[in-house]
Amino acid sequence: MDRLFLDANILFSAAHRPGAGLLKFWKLRNVELYTSRYALEEARINLCEESQRRRLDQLAESLRFFDSASRDLPASISLPAKDIPILLAAIEARSTHLITGDLHHFGPYFGKRLAGILVLPPVDYLHLRPSSSSSG
Repeated sequence: MDRLFLDANILFSAAHRPGAGLLKFWKLRNVELYTSRYALEEARINLCEESQRRRLDQLAESLRFFDSASRDLPASISLPAKDIPILLAAIEARSTHLITGDLHHFGPYFGKRLAGILVLPPVDYLHLRPSSSSSG
């Protein structure tokens, strides 16, 4: 079973409008969805409308939350300070995948493993899954 850690930009995009394509993640079978309170709050701050924040709250009900532990990143990983808690929380959750749309900061790591976690943009993860793995 895949353990997907969803970055703030995934949460934001899923809540931004009804019927957003990223809602597919909430329909996948045999996955567990994780995030952190830090990522949830980052998404919430960037949503402008109350209806968007309500959608975010509804999506959050089916997520498991993990927060970053005090540890150092491996020396080979270079991330801005705001992204370090995301990766550390994904490590704490023992995620199999970090799903992020952050091309600028995480893009150099797409398709690579950081501390055992495969970093992928959402479209790549969804293309890896057989079509029978979603519930419709």
